Amino acid sequence: MARVPTGESVLARAARIIEAFGIDDSTLTVSEIARRAGLHVATASRLIEELVRCGWLERDGRRVRVGVRLWEVGSRSSPTVGLREAARPFMEDLHAVVEQHTQLAVREGTEVLFLERLTARGAAVNFTRVAGRLPLHASSSGLVLLAHSPAEVQEQVMNAPMRAFTEHTIHTPRDLRAALAQIRRQGYALCAGHIHPDTTGVAVPVRGTHDEVVAALGLIVPNDPSAYSQIPALQAAARGITRVISHAAVPGR
Repeated sequence: MARVPTGESVLARAARIIEAFGIDDSTLTVSEIARRAGLHVATASRLIEELVRCGWLERDGRRVRVGVRLWEVGSRSSPTVGLREAARPFMEDLHAVVEQHTQLAVREGTEVLFLERLTARGAAVNFTRVAGRLPLHASSSGLVLLAHSPAEVQEQVMNAPMRAFTEHTIHTPRDLRAALAQIRRQGYALCAGHIHPDTTGVAVPVRGTHDEVVAALGLIVPNDPSAYSQIPALQAAARGITRVISHAAVPGR
């Protein structure tokens, strides 16, 4: 069990309990939560009961799940809500044409966080999920976001171990630096076989009101030469999202 920092607040411990739930965890036992949060079982149990009373967690017999109240508050207050609403119509149009996975992502630290995903039966293999994360260096969306991140973020990624999902995943500082420069020059990232050998990730930047990159719009398509043909439609959709964001930010509209 991880050692609890001396003087750690109750709020900090409660946050670690909530963060114990991973993308694949619909429910966890109290013991599992305590182990992941680095807390004694008695402490975790007491805090879980408080969170249940608040509606942030729910009990189902011996198992615990994230509560609807937590989802409600998070959905209402998140700064990504406006971005998702602006992007959704363009994503739907793009998805109807391409008939492959269409996704929207933002940078969260040194990871890419996926906010939205549209899929279709028979589409290419895709490991990403809504609210799921991947390292910035590994995916097309992550590389687009990293290419337009502050220099200190880029150095942080380059100076840390980079997981290779396949033999094609970028995993050295030299290759990553070259890839980021190319993405900035050409305006898109195309990653053939970086996450799965049978798929290609293609992503382009979505810009905010001051031309800053606020998100990445991406496609996961079969790993074949046709992936290049999707880039113009992807860029057009990203420009449409940018126009909506800019329009909404103009005072008086």
